[in-house]
Amino acid sequence: MVSVSVLIEKAITNQVVSFSTDTLPALAVKPSYSQLIFELKQRSYEKPLILMTSSIEEIWQYVKGTSEELKTWQNMANKYLPGGLTMVLPASSLIPVTMNPLNPNSIGVRVPANAIAQEILKKTGGLATTSANLSGEEALTKMSEIAQKFPSVYVLDDDNQQNSKVASTVIKWTGNNWQTLRQGNIKIDN
Repeated sequence: MVSVSVLIEKAITNQVVSFSTDTLPALAVKPSYSQLIFELKQRSYEKPLILMTSSIEEIWQYVKGTSEELKTWQNMANKYLPGGLTMVLPASSLIPVTMNPLNPNSIGVRVPANAIAQEILKKTGGLATTSANLSGEEALTKMSEIAQKFPSVYVLDDDNQQNSKVASTVIKWTGNNWQTLRQGNIKIDN
């Protein structure tokens, strides 16, 4: 278990790290090294990673759409973010194929409502993230459990952090409206 400053240093040098968010603790790495998370979790490529950023404004460089779509997406983001919502949108060229190998034209984006997570993401830039667990197993909710399960990961020493223990709601832009892919605590009115 490491301090915030050590965790940031390790993330910047392309190591897999783990920290609390408002939903579930995240495994995170620089997007161009997202293959490390797929290997660590034994995760299927059918389950893409989520790009987590420190602010709503930071999201827009990673997605592409018409000015009308962008306005719709910004309205949704301003209503629910920071928070437990992931929006799946068309990916810009800044998103490495390794984050979503089977559909590299799409990316889930999210801003956590957690001050420490935002502080980390401000210093590291956007990170490829997912819940901390082996694929098919329940998500781990305590940092000490994550440190035990993933000894090679740099885990933030903050077992006192509160999280909802519920994964984010995931909605996908279909080109006309939103489709709910996973229901979390946030209920979206289409």
